[in-house]
Amino acid sequence: MEFTAQKIAELLKGEVEGNQNVKLNKLSKIEEGEEGSLSFLANPKYKKFIYSTLASAVIVAKTFKPEKPINTTLIKVDDPYTAFAQLLEFYNQIKLNKTGISKMASIADSAKIGIDAYIGDFVSIGENVIIGDNAKIYPQTYIGDNVKVGEHTTLFAGVKIYSECVIGKNCTIHAGVVIGSDGFGFAPQSDNNYKKIAQIGNVIIEDNVEIGSNTTIDRATLGSTIIRKGVKLDNLIQIAHNVEIGENTVIASQTGVSGSTKIGKNCMIGGQVGIIGHLIIADEVKIAAQSGLSKNILKKGSIVQGSPAFEVKKYMHSYIHFRNLGNIVERIEKLENK
Repeated sequence: MEFTAQKIAELLKGEVEGNQNVKLNKLSKIEEGEEGSLSFLANPKYKKFIYSTLASAVIVAKTFKPEKPINTTLIKVDDPYTAFAQLLEFYNQIKLNKTGISKMASIADSAKIGIDAYIGDFVSIGENVIIGDNAKIYPQTYIGDNVKVGEHTTLFAGVKIYSECVIGKNCTIHAGVVIGSDGFGFAPQSDNNYKKIAQIGNVIIEDNVEIGSNTTIDRATLGSTIIRKGVKLDNLIQIAHNVEIGENTVIASQTGVSGSTKIGKNCMIGGQVGIIGHLIIADEVKIAAQSGLSKNILKKGSIVQGSPAFEVKKYMHSYIHFRNLGNIVERIEKLENK
């Protein structure tokens, strides 16, 4: 892809200062700029690089005034950071704008494929599957029987969606995600063996959800495991059977949520958090990284930390004593000796 500085300025509603016809075919950091690349300057601490960058053009604020000669074309906008983010999104849309159905895909006769959908090589689509308009299914993805995938949703390479699951509109599901595998349900027997409990529910992913690579979401024993609209899940997360995650909640990598726990809306959960089963977590709760949650959090907006987790201010106060524990023990021993 190649654009002129003028074309980029029109896209970003900015103005060009310099060579408006300079050709741009890549994006770069300002300190790593090279001929043909477009960069941006938003953080003042990188200002020094604009005088030495080899980038052919740099997006800057309209208020920017160089203090000495520069060799690059400037594209002046109201907010460089927002403009560059907009440009990245535009670039990504073009890069990922695939259509067509591969001859090497296996698609059941009863499946329905929407308009302008992309189906890559070695994709397997089962019976009665519905793929929405403009959906993109990348190579080596498996979609089981009776699955529904909403319009404008992207499933990257190697995604596995078991039967009966529902994926909403405008979702992004990254490589290696598994949706709808069996929940961890086993009944202990008198001979110390375990009998598997059939998992006959499904998973429902609502609209505008993003799921990171190699995350797994188990199907419900009965009913549905539900990921509400706007949820963002990082890589390497385990969501167990019958869990429900509320709207716009975000969860960082390596967190595990045990069965039947209900998480509210607009929560923020850090990395490596462990949450036991059958809990209720209120809206707008924040759980610090590496915390272990073993009790309900019923107060909206609570912030907790630790394992087991408790109120963050109390945790910080207690942690001060913990760090000083050696000194405290030493003082007690001296007092006892006296």
